[in-house]
Amino acid sequence: MSANLALILALLVPLSGALLISLLGRWPNLREAATILTSLALFACVIRVLVGFNNGEEIGVEVLTVFSGLSISFSTEPLSILFAMIASGLWIVTSVYAIGYMRGTHEKNETRFYVCFALALFATMGVAFSDNLLTLFIFYEILTLSTYPLVTHKGDAKAKAGGRAYLGILMTTSIVFLLPAIIWTYTVAGTLDFRVGGILDGNIGPLASTLLLALFVFGVAKAAVMPVHKWLPAAMVAPTPVSALLHAVAVVKAGVFTLIKVVIYIFGTDFLANVPYERFAVYIAGFTIVAASVVALRQTNLKRLLAYSTIAQLSYIVMATMALAPFSEIGAAIHIAAHAFGKITLFFTAGAIYVASKKTEITQFRGIGRRMPWTMTAFAIGALSMIGVPPTAGFVSKWFMIAGAFQLENYFILVVLAISTALNAAYFLPIIFDAFFHKETEKPFINHGEAPLSMVAALCLTAALTLLFFVFNGPVLELEYAIVGGVQ
Repeated sequence: MSANLALILALLVPLSGALLISLLGRWPNLREAATILTSLALFACVIRVLVGFNNGEEIGVEVLTVFSGLSISFSTEPLSILFAMIASGLWIVTSVYAIGYMRGTHEKNETRFYVCFALALFATMGVAFSDNLLTLFIFYEILTLSTYPLVTHKGDAKAKAGGRAYLGILMTTSIVFLLPAIIWTYTVAGTLDFRVGGILDGNIGPLASTLLLALFVFGVAKAAVMPVHKWLPAAMVAPTPVSALLHAVAVVKAGVFTLIKVVIYIFGTDFLANVPYERFAVYIAGFTIVAASVVALRQTNLKRLLAYSTIAQLSYIVMATMALAPFSEIGAAIHIAAHAFGKITLFFTAGAIYVASKKTEITQFRGIGRRMPWTMTAFAIGALSMIGVPPTAGFVSKWFMIAGAFQLENYFILVVLAISTALNAAYFLPIIFDAFFHKETEKPFINHGEAPLSMVAALCLTAALTLLFFVFNGPVLELEYAIVGGVQ
């Protein structure tokens, strides 16, 4: 199988899987087997694309030419490979976890759930391998629409309200900010292709570039920069596997991935460094990090705490990207992986706690580590990664971000990283301490132990990946060095 064929199949496999899952809806075991097999097939396709990329194969597919300089086409570069690998790999784990969760909570409409999951991964692959802004925009919107039924899965008033906020904010920002930014880019550059060094240099004035950058920053609301972040906590009404999909595998990563692509391949870092007021994006991201961390500190519901933690962690990526230092660009890309492993672990543990004990509030977790040692150990690993301490994945990305700040002598970034690290520790460490070192202060709702085996296995695997990435990060670092042409 050629790398080009694998690229095409990476789009067709989840789409075909969605159809197969729908047809097998009356047979739960077959339906869930189809989900697992589809996720495995997608990962195999992405691996083949990676091998072809590493072997220097020319990988690119043009599906449709709209008109001169504008087409629906797909290609690969280091960041797209990383994003596709994370999304396709974690879909396997999330599918295993979802089976245990959906059965453990006796959820309805399971077929629709798995179908929409597959469609979301189809859209994610389209975003990852987009060769230009038009293709990316189309799949970016498909991703929004395919995840809306997942957010509103429970069908009650709260779920519908959360879904309206989710769809309303993401669609409004796309139409009002992102689409005009894309049209403006095409008007001045004559193309929307992603090119090394960007396409805007010499085609747009410095002040206009600042406005265009603002349209992109606020138009890509999936990156959850304040004040266009409220869709994310609103989406916490969804089942926990959906939260894991939103926060670690697909939606939020599509947002920060898009912003990195725009900075590197549309503006170009050299051009953007000379744009007046470009630093506004660094300051907005820094404010979002601190503000979201403060809000997280005040939460009593675990999933809402994790939602605001995600908002802060995403802005790490935005801030590092906008810093325009080589090490920072690498740190931003690495944090896509580091955050994915750590945050999906945390959401998996939140779902496991709910399935086993029906507990959702942090104040209820005293002594729960004695009943659920595997789950809470995994939680501790994920939390330490969010704080950014060794030996976890979060330390690797934060190391590069700090190095980039020193490259620029940007003390604002260093102060933000220090404050946010302290705040992360302030809201995560007490949960760990209470779970393991305090006795239960209230009678449990049910006499419980660990969640179903498939859920515990999934969260233990992602926790292990969070630790292993600290040591075995060489291939990812090597891949991402290519983004900035190598950093000595």
